[in-house]
Amino acid sequence: MAVKMKMKTAVMTDLQKVEIQEREVPTPKSDEVLVKVEYVGICGSDLHYYESGRIGDFIVETPFVLGHEAGGTVVEVGENVKHLKVGDRVALEPGKTCGKCEFCKQGKYNLCKDVVFFATPPVDGVFQEYVAHEADLCFKLPENVSTMEGALIEPLAVGMHAANQGGAHLGQTAVVTGAGCIGLVTLLSLKAMGVSNVIVVDIMEKRLQKALELGATAVINGKEEDTVARIMELTGGRGFDLGIETAGSQITASQLIKGANKGATIVFVGYSASGEMTLPIGMALDKELTFKTVFRYRNIYPMAIDAVASGKINIKDIVTDYFELDDIQNALDSCVKNKADIVKGVIKVC
Repeated sequence: MAVKMKMKTAVMTDLQKVEIQEREVPTPKSDEVLVKVEYVGICGSDLHYYESGRIGDFIVETPFVLGHEAGGTVVEVGENVKHLKVGDRVALEPGKTCGKCEFCKQGKYNLCKDVVFFATPPVDGVFQEYVAHEADLCFKLPENVSTMEGALIEPLAVGMHAANQGGAHLGQTAVVTGAGCIGLVTLLSLKAMGVSNVIVVDIMEKRLQKALELGATAVINGKEEDTVARIMELTGGRGFDLGIETAGSQITASQLIKGANKGATIVFVGYSASGEMTLPIGMALDKELTFKTVFRYRNIYPMAIDAVASGKINIKDIVTDYFELDDIQNALDSCVKNKADIVKGVIKVC
């Protein structure tokens, strides 16, 4: 398959400013493949970097390329790559780790201190037509899984890791706070793992309606209802067994502690704006709650792809809006300004 020498790349040149530029198509190393990028999801982290130029200690220095949720087709293969060939459709796991540190050797490679992750400063992302990526991080998609769904494996992996961290299983009642992309993929993961009773909390009605479409047992609009009282009502006064906090809000985190049954587990996924929260820890102690946290994911992609291929998770149903790469400025502006309406946006690259 012939590969162009130049490619379109969406380059962030300033805060809330991105433009299409031409760059050289990368050449894959011996252990890499060159992927023609077809779809890239727009993540909340992309929007944070675009809008404010930083997340915690990660600060954007322009020019910078956003985007890390990618699916595409292999168009060139490095000489040492044996398990992939030209024409294979793949989902790209965006984080390359050292493979040598204590965390990598334990299989907890998401905790590697030397990770190189798409669209995490100073590493460029994949809002572009082609990318060279380590072949072992490119997962072949079955025939019945599209490259658009392949792009969504990345956020799905976060939701599955959160559910795994919480020990999700049949018979539990779960509450998910936040019905953005990560909250919704967490809902889908919980349902796939046998948690039949899942309550979703948000303050945006369109997101709550999407949660109901995707299988939520009940939804709570935190702007219009007393969230804790409603959780208790829905659980017969018992409280929930598993809470997953994806909103990054002190208010919702506190609500989970108050709405939890004794002995429950709460998994923290969302980042607060300041990185700090004041929580009712005395109540958490009285209830002997277990707190778990999530940083990305590990060893999840094969499981996530299988869940989509088998029909257990209909990941494409979370998407509400599609944009073309040439329309990237409008795409990002729209996602920032219309958070109540755009639940999940995806860029169609080519």
